[in-house]
Amino acid sequence: MSKRLHYSKLNIVFKYLFGCVIVKDMWGLTVRGICEVNGKILLLKVRSKSSHDANRWEIPGGKVKKGEFFDDALRREYLEETGLEITIESLYNTIQNNYTACKTNEQIKSIQLIMKVTSRSDEVKISEEHDEYGWFSKDEVCRMIDENLLSKAAMNAFKKNKEL
Repeated sequence: MSKRLHYSKLNIVFKYLFGCVIVKDMWGLTVRGICEVNGKILLLKVRSKSSHDANRWEIPGGKVKKGEFFDDALRREYLEETGLEITIESLYNTIQNNYTACKTNEQIKSIQLIMKVTSRSDEVKISEEHDEYGWFSKDEVCRMIDENLLSKAAMNAFKKNKEL
């Protein structure tokens, strides 16, 4: 059985041997889940005090931790942000979303996997990351796109996939 080196370990080896890393740019992986119940899509409103996308609506989800599988990350993030246990159904979309890291001010290039998910419940308990939640019809989401009320990543996810 062959062993594969994770990029972070490979970069340590290269830095030790050659004084540089393989990948200069920082890349992140984010997962988000579109949950539709009774024809309505769940969106969360970003806190008004947030430095990114304040007062905009976003698709629940978040960053994949080092060594974590993306499906585990999505279930974890969904439970943390909404209190909902989800089942991942299918891939909805993939997008690239670049942003500036809050703590380090570094430019991060992020690949976002947008999944279709289901939940047995629609009783949402939001975390401190968000001010409110809402269930929106597809027509309402289209209006929110037109009125620039969604986060950049959510807009890109819905626009890129024409089947809203």
